[in-house]
Amino acid sequence: MEQAERREGTAGQDVPGPPAPRDGRPGTALELLVHGVGGTTPAEMLDDPRTVRITGDDVAAVFRRAEDADAESRPEDYRGRPVPEAYVWCNLTSGNGTRALWLLLLPFMVVNLAHWMRPAAKDRIRTVRLYGLLVRLAGLSLTVLLVAAACEVALDLVAWQCAGTRACAERHSWVGFLSPVVSDGGWWSPPGRRLALAAAVPAALTGLLWYLSLRTWRAYESQQPMEREPDAEEGPGHTALGRPGFWYGRRLVARLRAAHTAAGLLTIAVAVGTPAARFDRRPGGSALLDALGWLLLGAAAGGAVAVVLVVCRRGRSENRLDRSLDRCLVRRLPLAALALFALTLLYAGWNRPGWASAGRLPGDPAFGGIALTQGLLVIALAAVAHLLHRGLPDARAALRGLGGPAVVMLACALGGFMSGGVAQRVSDWMDGTGTFLEGPPVLLTWQASVIPPLLVVVLLLCAALARHTWALARAERKAVEADLAGEAGDPGRTRRIALARATATLTDRAPLLVAVTSAATLLLGAGALVGALTTDQVPGEAARGTYAVVHGAAQTAQALGSWLIGLGFILFVTWGRRAYKDASARRTIGILWDVGTFWPRAAHPFAPPCYAERAVPDLTWRMATWTRATGGRLVISGHSQGSVLAAAASWQLEPAARRRVALLTYGSPLERLYGRWFPAHFGPEALASLHREVDCWRNLHRRTDPIGGPVRLPGDPGPAVDRAPLKDPLTYGRTELHPLPAPVLGHSDYQADPAFAEERARLLARLRPEVPAPRHTGAPASVPAADDASGSC
Repeated sequence: MEQAERREGTAGQDVPGPPAPRDGRPGTALELLVHGVGGTTPAEMLDDPRTVRITGDDVAAVFRRAEDADAESRPEDYRGRPVPEAYVWCNLTSGNGTRALWLLLLPFMVVNLAHWMRPAAKDRIRTVRLYGLLVRLAGLSLTVLLVAAACEVALDLVAWQCAGTRACAERHSWVGFLSPVVSDGGWWSPPGRRLALAAAVPAALTGLLWYLSLRTWRAYESQQPMEREPDAEEGPGHTALGRPGFWYGRRLVARLRAAHTAAGLLTIAVAVGTPAARFDRRPGGSALLDALGWLLLGAAAGGAVAVVLVVCRRGRSENRLDRSLDRCLVRRLPLAALALFALTLLYAGWNRPGWASAGRLPGDPAFGGIALTQGLLVIALAAVAHLLHRGLPDARAALRGLGGPAVVMLACALGGFMSGGVAQRVSDWMDGTGTFLEGPPVLLTWQASVIPPLLVVVLLLCAALARHTWALARAERKAVEADLAGEAGDPGRTRRIALARATATLTDRAPLLVAVTSAATLLLGAGALVGALTTDQVPGEAARGTYAVVHGAAQTAQALGSWLIGLGFILFVTWGRRAYKDASARRTIGILWDVGTFWPRAAHPFAPPCYAERAVPDLTWRMATWTRATGGRLVISGHSQGSVLAAAASWQLEPAARRRVALLTYGSPLERLYGRWFPAHFGPEALASLHREVDCWRNLHRRTDPIGGPVRLPGDPGPAVDRAPLKDPLTYGRTELHPLPAPVLGHSDYQADPAFAEERARLLARLRPEVPAPRHTGAPASVPAADDASGSC
């Protein structure tokens, strides 16, 4: 009766199963299922509507079928079959539509992604640290750029230019109380007080970023990994993902959060204080205010140096679980910047007779300096990445090890385009006819003008890739007919299968798209910087015609870029909401997002939260405690992104526990995406070491899958990991088993293939202590195994 009551349950219950005593009896085999990006329900994963929660919470949990809740106490009932468990983590990355606003943090996420893209290195610790330092400095420049753009919109365009112009203030009534003409000299009408009030907008943005970073860390990344001693010796191919402190970056995130928050506040303080200090330095100005202005700006410069020094300090501590915090630094640095910001507001708000706003605020040197600094950082990062790649070459690494610098360039471009486009769009909206405002700084205007030609380059490249894909699809038709000899006969179906195979290869051409886009962005960005520096120069008589043509083209591109950024912002948020609310859209739009948020925040604290800092410890704790309590073995079965989580969790296990784990991956991007773009952590040597250390590993893939692919381990005398590509579709025509046409599955429904059940059964057979299964010695790992048992574990 008690056992029957235990088996009754629903998906919301938490019913832990008692472990079986380790008395030498045959244990229970466990199959731990981990889903992929699209997410699913426990009922779908376990193929049973009645499920119970074994452990976990409403965010991520392990489920079993109700009848398997107490399986460990009844091992005799599970002699010929395993106990299936499902780890459901989709709530870590999905949510309501407001999460689409996280897409506004995309530049921060991209630069954080570049931190993990460094090439593999051997005995080059200083060079590796220099690589991480350059990426962190690039991330800091993005924070300063974003806050500076908010200052440009709020302080310059609204409080300084629009409120200081009668026509603009009358056109936008909500600005009227700031205007010295419309408000008849109201309290807020002096320029300094207008700037002080407008500073609330970038200050609120900085505070919001600080709060989101703190809140998401507490909700997602505060889960402590399993505490253990680091491996005595890091063998060949060892990856940092196996170190005890890799998934716990509490100290670094807190330190970077303090530094970036202080940088944002100091940026606002300089933007507010500089115009007042310039006015005080005029002949006949107040000596006291002049001295105070110099003092405040000097303090801001000292604060900037302190921020840079904090960012330059050593990065992550991965060899141990670092629970300590630099509390003095974390608290005092933002508070000091906040105090300086408040003093600057009081200084700027002091009444200065005769001060009137005219022209634009001096933002051109600031934005020009940021753009130049980012360009130099990208070039230096490329040199460091080239040195690392040359020391340990990897033929499969994306862009010959330059993937990180290229991605940093894209992050800086995103930040620049968003800043320039938003500033230009707000200026056009407030100016109307374009007759009474000076507009944003010249560099931001030129950056907005870069958007149309860059879009043309990307469209031409996409057209070339589409043409190549179509040609490849035509060539694939013969391969389809050869693979399905005796069955093929429907030209339309053959074309669809061939097109699916050809389209799946686009993933392998992503490095080309990134390389061309990054190179074009770097060149166009340099052109925008040169154009901004030479805008005010008057050309000679012979060059006036050329100058007029270039100037007209630039103005047209600027107007078009302004509208494109507005349209892009709307599409950005719309697609983001759809990705979080529509499962089908999430499978396409959310792939890059889930790859980016898989990695801990090591370069930018305001990046979206890392779900793996919760999911990987969850899986590690579950596997380690189950094997320790029962003495049994388990199969961890991961699809798509779930296979990456499964591999990361396996690396986190003690070596003894790792040898009790068999790994089954399908539709896995472990080598195709992660191995190529993150060679230091998922390179061939790292994956080969995982193959050696787990009990067994089998990988399934299809030629029609655009995400998953073979593991392609380097030459290894042991058994192969990859099975030959699965047949897709399962049947070409109609058969007794498939009377209706079988679909082209691509990345989904690997469980529908008979090969999945076959490989799963082989792995589970190895887990039965009463029926030991010997390892087979088959083809080397570099050659795909055949569909029979040869080459399998």
